[in-house]
Amino acid sequence: MGGVDQHKDIAGVLTREVGLSDEQARLYVLIATSGAMSASEAAARLGIGDAAARESADRLVALGGFIDYGEGRYESMHPRFSSVNMYRRSCQERGQTPGQNFAIDNVGSALERDYDRARTKYNKTKGGK
Repeated sequence: MGGVDQHKDIAGVLTREVGLSDEQARLYVLIATSGAMSASEAAARLGIGDAAARESADRLVALGGFIDYGEGRYESMHPRFSSVNMYRRSCQERGQTPGQNFAIDNVGSALERDYDRARTKYNKTKGGK
């Protein structure tokens, strides 16, 4: 499982390359590596306000990184797709042509194992790691 330092590095790439705020990047990494949760649960885990978590999650939905299940519950799309989606949409918003971005590609690769582990039936029912 990815460590805290690796997750901070990933959040830094998302801040730098996609233009996410620190809160948005940390929220993305949290839900990508932990599974679906409510904005209020994410807020508590990140030490931010509920409103800030909802605003950040809504921004991630708009960029194609999250799915909004309604009632304040969010899920990350697969990191190999969502990291590229967010990068491309942010480029479009800035009027830039998105190109190959190895840092963004590496985000998907780095989060993939944690993403899969957080969503396996075994881990949800047995607490396995």
